[in-house]
Amino acid sequence: MIICLAVLKSFAQQLVYNNYTYRPEIKSVECYNTSKEGSFPIINLHSTEQIQLNFDDLSGQSHNYYYTIQHCDAQWNPSNLSPAEYLQSYMEDRLLDYWYASGTVQKYVHYELKIPNQNIAPKLSGNYLLKVYEDGDQRKLALTRRIYIAGTAASVAAEILPSNIVSLRQANQKINFQVDYAGLNVSNPYSDIKILVMQNGRPETAVLNTRPTNVRGTQLLFNDYQSNDFAGGNEFRHFDIRTLKLNSERVARIFKDTANTVLLLGDANRNQQGYLFLYDSDGNFFIRNQDGRDARTDADYAQVYFNLAANQNPADGDMYVVGKFNDYRMDAASKMQYDGSNNRYRINVLLKQGVYDYQYAWVPRSTNHTDPVIPEGSYFETENEYQVLIYYRAPGARGEGLIGYKLLTTAKR
Repeated sequence: MIICLAVLKSFAQQLVYNNYTYRPEIKSVECYNTSKEGSFPIINLHSTEQIQLNFDDLSGQSHNYYYTIQHCDAQWNPSNLSPAEYLQSYMEDRLLDYWYASGTVQKYVHYELKIPNQNIAPKLSGNYLLKVYEDGDQRKLALTRRIYIAGTAASVAAEILPSNIVSLRQANQKINFQVDYAGLNVSNPYSDIKILVMQNGRPETAVLNTRPTNVRGTQLLFNDYQSNDFAGGNEFRHFDIRTLKLNSERVARIFKDTANTVLLLGDANRNQQGYLFLYDSDGNFFIRNQDGRDARTDADYAQVYFNLAANQNPADGDMYVVGKFNDYRMDAASKMQYDGSNNRYRINVLLKQGVYDYQYAWVPRSTNHTDPVIPEGSYFETENEYQVLIYYRAPGARGEGLIGYKLLTTAKR
């Protein structure tokens, strides 16, 4: 009995209501609307749209994975609803679409899933946490992803302006917007409706608006002096490893032996420079293999070595490399090591062949708050995407619905 309990404890995982990977062998997780690869994972309720999930398991053998979705409120707390109230058909389903890697040094199994499907489909709009777990046991989590099911009961008009704060006008982007909920029975717009704004689909940037600046009939105006004022940041850095046969963009050397190794060109601090336009994918990555036929199963993995000039004293904080490829997570796997002999920060990350956006982020020990502006800079001209999501809780309801959505994109300059 003691052995069984110990094994069960080793498998059990603490659920995180965010985009999170619970096992080191799970890599290359993608989640997007099937209409556009890499897009924000949102679809309209009762439409023909679907959200696609892709991931690799580098253990090299197939597992008995199951999945489900859980309804949450605007702040990603579990809704006080039973699965029967927000799910059609079954409460969970087995993940049956998977393929073994072929002709690669790194062995893996590639999994795919599309939602909604005939077994799992939402009845209600709102935030949903997609959970993938082993053997039908939700304590044995593999990954979680935030997905969004939107209604169309409210509309949004929005604009992106320079910051109202004079000292930040060259660095920040301010979002002003107006919500119209005509047709809804809203008794108190100050408590029944919430609007969330985030930059490039990154939950850590989210601002939740609960009090409009003004109310005009069924229109809510959010345009006060300081709210929804985002650092513009800089265009993402990027590199291309679609082929491991020759050096491509930002690649210095490639070594192929018992494992693949890619050395990237050295990066410089960009906070001292003016804005320079670069095409990027707002932090995204795309799996590609120019030397194969199907990148899902014949793209290989490589240890990718990053290095950054050390303009910050390592005694004052820690440097990280982040992007959508690691969910912008600041942890031991993304923390860079200081190389005093060359005065550079270095790290190697195992990545699948493709095209990647990335940036560096500094965490000062004095504040322990992430600051990508220190190594990257921040400019109003930077191209970013903003997601505006409208949530509504009807009187007496035990859950919040997502009743409207707007995607904003700053103009390429």
